[in-house]
Amino acid sequence: MNEKEISTKKIYDGKVVKLRLDDVITDKGIPAKREVVSHNGGSSVLAVKDGKILLEKQFRYPYNEVLWEIPAGKRDGDEEFIETAKRELEEETGYIPLNLKEVFKVYPTPGYSDEIIGIFYADEFKKGNIHFDETEDISSFFLEPDEVYSMIEKGEIKDGKTLIALLWYFSRKK
Repeated sequence: MNEKEISTKKIYDGKVVKLRLDDVITDKGIPAKREVVSHNGGSSVLAVKDGKILLEKQFRYPYNEVLWEIPAGKRDGDEEFIETAKRELEEETGYIPLNLKEVFKVYPTPGYSDEIIGIFYADEFKKGNIHFDETEDISSFFLEPDEVYSMIEKGEIKDGKTLIALLWYFSRKK
């Protein structure tokens, strides 16, 4: 299974995303068009301290609501995923991970985007400094695992990377 790019046309070149329209040919010889949103990717950290899980509340404009998420952010240029994870965790929470481990990478929207998100885990930290981006307004909370699991069951946690990381974490506890 493969598709061969015949041509590509840049539609939009923004700060966060780029959009292109590709003409492709399938293995069966059928021509098709593919709209692709390019994103530099990002990293997220499932941080657990003294048995409690760190979650953030942040307003997300595309959904016009406040979402619960694990700390995360986009990669700067060709920054390694692990470096993004370290930087974002400190920027958003003031914690510097001492034992950061990659759990896996996920493709959040493979139907139209090339974005990749690295998901990391840490449970040992030293204190650093919070320094939000100019437009960020984030509140962080360490919550008991039972409370977090209940939030998942009630549909209060909707963010994909957060759900994946938490369900991975809870599956290891069984």
